[in-house]
Amino acid sequence: MKKYAPNSPEALARILAMFMITDGNMDPREIETLENLHVYELLGLSRKDFIKVLVDYCDDISDEAEEDGTIHLLASERTNVILDGVSERNKRVICCALALDICKSDNTISDPEMLLLRHMMHYWHITLDDLQAELAKN
Repeated sequence: MKKYAPNSPEALARILAMFMITDGNMDPREIETLENLHVYELLGLSRKDFIKVLVDYCDDISDEAEEDGTIHLLASERTNVILDGVSERNKRVICCALALDICKSDNTISDPEMLLLRHMMHYWHITLDDLQAELAKN
């Protein structure tokens, strides 16, 4: 798996890429959401650099495919390594909020997206109340 510096824009982008792919269907509205929310600027990445992180993530998970082509998108070992790439609380909160927006972009949150969102928030010890309170400060 590609390595990124801890708390880097790329580490955050990889988490968002994980959410875009986790239900096995990347909806064009997810890209629109990124653009509408100015996510590239928030992360400090160009659109091209974000897409590179997304492609690298897809390459990483395809490299992990079993012989029959099965890919375990929600494997906790990989997910936790990716989540460990962001340790700063404020970046985690922003990442959770953006991930939630990506999940909602197609007007539904799929079961895999919900499982990943719950796992991330539990793993990082962030609640919806935390998100609301901390984002209201900004």
